[in-house]
Order: sequence, then structure tokens, then C-alpha cells
Amino acid sequence: MDQSFLIMLSNLLHLQNQLDPTTTTTTTTTSPSSLLTTTTSAAPLLFFTIASVLSYISTRRKPPSSPPLSPSTTSQFSVSAFRALSTERIWAMEAPLRDAQWRSLYGLSYPVFTTVVDKLKPFIALSNLSLPSDYAVAMVLSRLSLGLSAKTVAKRYALEPYLVSKITNMVTRLLATKLYPEFIKIPAGRRRLQETTASFAEITSLPNICGAIDNTHVRLHSLPDHLLNPSVYVNQFGYNSVELQVVADHKKIFWDVCVKAPGAFDDASHFRESLLYNRLISGDIVWEKVVNVKGHAVRPFIVGDWCYPLLSFLLTPFSGNRTGNPAQNTFDEGLMKGRKVVMDAIGLLKGRWRILQDMNVGLNHAPQTIVACCVLHNLCQIAREPEPELWKEPEENGAVPRLLESEKSYYYFGESLRQVLADDLYQRLSSR
Repeated sequence: MDQSFLIMLSNLLHLQNQLDPTTTTTTTTTSPSSLLTTTTSAAPLLFFTIASVLSYISTRRKPPSSPPLSPSTTSQFSVSAFRALSTERIWAMEAPLRDAQWRSLYGLSYPVFTTVVDKLKPFIALSNLSLPSDYAVAMVLSRLSLGLSAKTVAKRYALEPYLVSKITNMVTRLLATKLYPEFIKIPAGRRRLQETTASFAEITSLPNICGAIDNTHVRLHSLPDHLLNPSVYVNQFGYNSVELQVVADHKKIFWDVCVKAPGAFDDASHFRESLLYNRLISGDIVWEKVVNVKGHAVRPFIVGDWCYPLLSFLLTPFSGNRTGNPAQNTFDEGLMKGRKVVMDAIGLLKGRWRILQDMNVGLNHAPQTIVACCVLHNLCQIAREPEPELWKEPEENGAVPRLLESEKSYYYFGESLRQVLADDLYQRLSSR
């Protein structure tokens, strides 16, 4: 029996005893059962009836419950909240404040965001997605920019984790396929090639450099349980990763991207697996710009560190510790200045898109996510977005790669070309 009802009944009986002095008490106990048999007059029956009715009413009355809050009213990341920000408030804000707020949420300014949405919207429309295109893109960009997991994003946007993963996969696939040809292109045009080689010449004092190549490890948050040979993903630093190879120009814009190797592969092996290597070896890529240096025809070439093979189209340092002669050491210093461009580009890439610091997507979708981030990086560089703090890469300590039989002619030509450029550079700097 409800305790409050017993208290109320006891009070009523006490009041009855005061009102009806003829009442005769038959027991002195104060237990609930004795309270029901303490009197012989009719008054207790009346009070008991009233108390029973009140108790019945109280048990039938349900406490008022708060109406459930819908996700659209509880989440600042709901469609309605996003729409209010993007359509009602955005143009009332000053541009610097607006873009700073947008970068903190989605990794890029509002104008660049609308560019991405406009280019992806026709393709997203074909998927019959239940969410607005700009909202879906914003959600994925927030995940890439902040490095959030699908579960975290799902909670933030009041969606199911599987739906977040599905939308992430769709948007990154579109970025990596539909926008890649537009924003990641080899500098084959005369004007762009001339600008690139001239800018590298200012940085390095070496003629006809058209790009700098480097490799970076993208850490994997986890590996599938059913993976047959997980050890191939363990890199030289001891963690699981896949490799990203990029070639950057003087503006730190990538003009080639390749994700084809697990972490245990070395830089040279990854390079030899890339489409760029095959195109250069086969002569599919031909740069018409030629510079004459001491009677040698020097075509555009890329520069890399000692982890790459020395070839006619890829020049590497003579040594990694200044053990060459003065001309060779001078050449190495210039080359490493050019290589710093791609190192900074990778630092910007991982600084902007923090998901690359700890890749928390499925292994099958990791390559397209990485390429998508490279496309977004180029968009930001082209738009001259503010550069974030550089992500610091660990120092590599790879060995000089072995020479393949099929590469010997390219190696000997590259060796001769490198020495000519070293002698020319040393002579020019010495005569100043």
C-alpha cells in the first residue's frame, strides 16, 4: 500500500476521533492493518471511503511527461540550423568573420565550400539522397577537417553511423573521380610549365624543375580482422599505414597523386607502381620546353630525395650528408630547397584535413578518402586559403634503392645530367 495513503488515512482517523468522542478503540497498535479496525462508529467508514477515492485518483493520474525533443531542435548541426546559418545569417556577417567560422566547422571558407557543392550537386542528385546536397557535403567536410569518426559525426548530426559512412564514401568518391581531372593536372601547358620552372629556378637556382616528389604515410586507425597479411601495412615507424605519393609545384599544389602501396613498401617501389612512372618511362609525357646547359639538352624534370631512383626525369641528391665535392654539395643544397616545397605541401595537407593523421574509414575506402583530401587541398591552395600550421612528418631513413635492369639507360643519362647541372650551378654561384 502507498505510504502517503497510509499517512493520509492515519490523519483522517485521528481527526475522526476528535470529532466523534463515542469511538471505542479495540486495539493499541499503529500498524496499517490495525488502523482499519480501530473504531466502531460510522464516521471512520466515511473517512475511509473518502481516502480510498483520493488514493484511487492519485494512482490513476500519470505525471506529466516532457514531449520528446526532435533532433532539429537539439542539434546545432541539424538541417534547419545549417540552413539558417548558410542562407539567413551568412550574408549578414562580415566576410572575414564568416569565413573564419566556416573554416572552423568545415575546413575551408564559405566561397570555396559553395564551389565544392556546386560541382558535386549534379552527381549527388543522381543518388536520391534524402539529405540536401550542401548539408551532406558539409557533414563530410567536417569529418575530414576535424578527423571525426563515423559514430561521432552520427551523434552530432543525429543520424545513423551507417548513413554517415555511406555519405562519406559517396562524397569522397565523387571528389576523387569527378573533380580529380579538373584540379590535379600535370603542368603540360606551355604557360603553366613556364611559370612552374621559372619559380623553381628562383627557389633552387636550377633550371627546368617542374615538380618535387615525396612519399608520406597515412596512419590507419584499424585494420579489418579478416586481413590475410596485415604485416604489409606496418611501416618503418612501427604503425599501420598506407602510402601517399604526391608531386607538387612551386605553389604547393599537387599535380600528381598516387595511393597504391601499404606501409611496408619503400618509396621507390611505390613510385615504380605508379601511373606517373609508367607514363614517364614510356615517353607518354613529353615536355616540349628544353634548356641548353653546357651543350646538354635539359628537359623538365622532377626532384626527390635519395629514397627514389636516379633517372633522366627524376634527379636525386649526390649524398644525404654532404660527402660530395663542392659542386655536388651545392647541387644538393639547391635540390633540397626544391624538395622542401613538397614537404610543406604534405604538412599543409595533413594540417588541413586531420582525418589523414588517423584514418578512421574502412581500408577499402582509404585511398579515395586520401585522394579526396588532395583535391580539396588544391582547391584551398588555388583559392589562396590561409595556410594552417604544418603537420610535422617524422624523418625518413630509407636506403638508396637498387637499380632495375630496365632503368639503366635512364640512370646513366640522369647521372650525367646531374653532374652537368652541378658544375654549371657551382660555376655560376662562384662567379658572383
